[in-house]
Amino acid sequence: MYEEQFGLSRKPFQLSPDAAFFFPSVEHKRALSFLQYGLNQGDGFIVITGNIGTGKTTLVQALLSDLDDSGLSVGHIVSSNLQEDDLLQMVAHNFSISASDNNKATLLREIEHNFKEQARAQRRILLIVDEAQNLPPKSVEELRMLSNFQLDGKPLVQIFLLGQQEFRQTLLSEGFEQLRQRIIATYHLNPLSEEETRTYIEHRLSVAGWHGENPTFTEDAFPAIFAFCEGVPRRINNLCDRLLLYAFLEELEAIDKTVVEAVSNEIGAEFFGGTPDEQPQQMKPMAAEVFDTPEAPLETMARSMFDKANVQNRLAALERAVDGLGHNIKPEITTIREELAFLRLMLDDLLHEVRELADKNDASQKKRA
Repeated sequence: MYEEQFGLSRKPFQLSPDAAFFFPSVEHKRALSFLQYGLNQGDGFIVITGNIGTGKTTLVQALLSDLDDSGLSVGHIVSSNLQEDDLLQMVAHNFSISASDNNKATLLREIEHNFKEQARAQRRILLIVDEAQNLPPKSVEELRMLSNFQLDGKPLVQIFLLGQQEFRQTLLSEGFEQLRQRIIATYHLNPLSEEETRTYIEHRLSVAGWHGENPTFTEDAFPAIFAFCEGVPRRINNLCDRLLLYAFLEELEAIDKTVVEAVSNEIGAEFFGGTPDEQPQQMKPMAAEVFDTPEAPLETMARSMFDKANVQNRLAALERAVDGLGHNIKPEITTIREELAFLRLMLDDLLHEVRELADKNDASQKKRA
């Protein structure tokens, strides 16, 4: 509606993932490096987690857009609580495999046969499973069984698992030891910083043909957007799309803090009803991240001990060093990779648990007060 008025070639803040708008934030560049590293290994599982709207699917699309797909067959499944038999049917459908009957054993043979034929034709198989946190444990185990398919000692399929934070708890739960051992790379996406939120908005506008004017964003608009969206890309897209629509309808040439607050209140009222003052606390701007909360000593301690970026950088350096050792100690390299992947999962989940403890402690103190 507003694209022609503002001289835009397309909507800059559409909600559907689009690799053309990929924004290389610090978090997303790190995650992309882990994906590229894992893809170069050609086997095992690669796990990317992140809260809703942090850009997991767009990240994978950006990776695939840079690949030569002539030697790659990609299947993409968006999980919706698929049981194991349904999951196999979806795998077959994604790779255009038709089974002679609905028998599970027959379907598995057909999938394996297809994968072997593609391997003989020098094509790699990549299976992407989105929203993996919705998969039942038996379905996750079925994916592990698919990773057993081999030809001449080489794995036939590599699997990317994209999911929300709770999927890491699934991987760490009892009964998933064998799958954990096959994870060769993993990363948890965090939201954008306040500075990156501004750059992200300007980046998407520029891709859509914006030249910095009509409408302009004032200096005080960006902190207000960050406060409402907390750096989550999908929330930013939702709010900024509404801001441009509002500017179009009201014939505004500038979007400032007042406009951001007005539109934010409208969005909050639409979702929760009532006046802004009556809306749930979670819709109000967050004062600071939990890491910076003075009343959360456990979190502060955890941050100093297990700074996520530092730990993951060190783990990545270790993995690169291990990979450069050569093939003479291949079994030992495999074992070390498995331990590094498991350690990364443990560290991320430790931070998550400490955050939850700190939040509960803070809520308890406020309640007593």
